[in-house]
Amino acid sequence: MRAFHYSWSAFFIAFFIWFAISPLLSEIRDDLRLTKGEVWTSSIVGVGGTIFVRFLVGPLCDTVGPRVLFTIMLIAAAIPTACTGLVNSATGLAILRLFIGIAGGTFVTCQYWTSRMFTKEVVGTANALVGGWGNLGAGVTQLIMGSALYPLFKVLCNDDSELAWRTVCIVPAVVAMIWAICLYYFSDDAPKGNYSELKKHGVMLEIDPVESFRIGSLNWNTWVLFIQYACCFGVELTMNNAAALYFKDEFGQSTEAAAAIASIFGWMNLFARGLGGFISDVSNTGHGMRGRLWTHTIFLFCEGALVLFFANSSSLGTAIIIMVFFSLFVQAAEGSSYAIVPYVDPPNMGSISGIVGAGGNVGAVAFGLGFRQLSYQEAFLIMGCSILVSSALSVFIHIKGYSGMLWGEEQLVDKETGSLIVPEVTEEWDDPEKEKARRSDKKGFKRVPNRDEMSEDE
Repeated sequence: MRAFHYSWSAFFIAFFIWFAISPLLSEIRDDLRLTKGEVWTSSIVGVGGTIFVRFLVGPLCDTVGPRVLFTIMLIAAAIPTACTGLVNSATGLAILRLFIGIAGGTFVTCQYWTSRMFTKEVVGTANALVGGWGNLGAGVTQLIMGSALYPLFKVLCNDDSELAWRTVCIVPAVVAMIWAICLYYFSDDAPKGNYSELKKHGVMLEIDPVESFRIGSLNWNTWVLFIQYACCFGVELTMNNAAALYFKDEFGQSTEAAAAIASIFGWMNLFARGLGGFISDVSNTGHGMRGRLWTHTIFLFCEGALVLFFANSSSLGTAIIIMVFFSLFVQAAEGSSYAIVPYVDPPNMGSISGIVGAGGNVGAVAFGLGFRQLSYQEAFLIMGCSILVSSALSVFIHIKGYSGMLWGEEQLVDKETGSLIVPEVTEEWDDPEKEKARRSDKKGFKRVPNRDEMSEDE
């Protein structure tokens, strides 16, 4: 369980430093005299830079393992976080947030790690819990940075608000560095140990990251999930940047009050993403992959509908109530997304996790551009309609050996390789009892080779 707890806690800290600057943006905007467009440009760059990191980290997970990559990314993101106080222009802010965005790449290692540690029957719940508790960092940072540490530093700085935001980000940066070192020395890559040791003793084969990425990117299901993840995690990233500004601009709240309200969206991760993964696992028990797909579709549809209601809320109280349920379905959809990902192609799971995870950042960039150029209501309208359309795409997900949303049947699949297991025809199969026994322990079955093995035979 060490990997489980290090996975969510390190991802929590990564999210904390990734969005530590968000509740301070209104103060930074005023002190540096930035325009709304310049502020949103920095937010877009902050999530956009992570796209490349996630594409890169995915294949490397299959090769290097999650522990080393997690450590590198935490330290690499902590350094620019500590340098927040050196920003003096819109360009400087954008560049700073670009490098802090490295922290967002830890999502891939987080999901890959738990997918390696837990069986497919509970992987939805496991992935959703570590992802949700990690994403909780975005809500906690709104509250702690905006409503606790920032006011404290203002007092320590003799009510100098500019000096306060220039120094407060050192705190999360130091915490991130310390935790990165602990993770490296006290956790393992896989149930059998670290990848370096497993390869040294011949227990684990070398995997070509380029070939892994190629196979993962040629799978149609990867890109459908990429789009859908853009419409749930991309929405969450956008709200992490927009919520505090929205409640301050639209409802006249103070910086501290707007940050506290905005933190509610992130706090829902405490249970909402885990709930989505759990419901997906339960649906899988009774209805196989079809149950997972229907669960995922319903979450996305409800999310899209609630965005439209949120955009048209006219009172503060109504907006907060709708935001709570809106956040619930956003994060439940994230949980159900990564309850499906480990099934797509198990040998290349790292690459697929990276591509789908990058979809969240692509969505954040797209929605962020909408908020940068349009009014809040218009931007939310586009967001809601996009989510509703994405929910219908589940019908196109067809994973080898599993049922689709509307048709297909479940088959026996090797959970490590994703290959089909087919029965060997013998005379004993005339006996129903013996047939049942063979199915229960997989004796009398042979595995259909996967694509890599077939290419080697050729």
